[in-house]
Amino acid sequence: MDELERRLVLEQLASSEARLLGLVGGLTEEQWSFRETPERWSIADNIEHLIVFEGFIRSAIAKTLEGAAEPEKRAEVGAKEPFVLGIANGRSNKLIAREVVRPTGRWPDRNELVSELQKTRAVTVAFAAQTEAKLRDHFFPHISLGDLDCYQWLVVLGQHSTRHTFQIEEIKADPAFPAS
Repeated sequence: MDELERRLVLEQLASSEARLLGLVGGLTEEQWSFRETPERWSIADNIEHLIVFEGFIRSAIAKTLEGAAEPEKRAEVGAKEPFVLGIANGRSNKLIAREVVRPTGRWPDRNELVSELQKTRAVTVAFAAQTEAKLRDHFFPHISLGDLDCYQWLVVLGQHSTRHTFQIEEIKADPAFPAS
């Protein structure tokens, strides 16, 4: 990861975390658990999903980096960069989360959930800030984009968080969203 790439990842991780924390600060319990419809996720569900997804992806990156490099995939995967950088922009394309990263109420306490989000993000930021691994030479598949390199996966984490900030904004804009 060159310095420009590192700066992009770190800025996306920081800005998406700040935006999330700003959106969820001061919510009531009723607002925290409000669902637009029974099958939609609440704000708490979104935050839990982000925590679990981020841990899942960090583990996948670590495991992938233990394997052999595959630099021959760089050109094919590099062509996906615009899609990776635009994940947050399109909420019209709904993605279905893998079962393993779906919310299940792992952190029922709001404060604990927010604290866990901050801890999880701090670990990701530390990794992104310090790694010297050849992230562009190691790959694993995205559910809809196919193989991405480990650098692109770090970008995905920031984009994914931003995508969920939009989802939280949609929840808060619902006419039935509880008043403070």
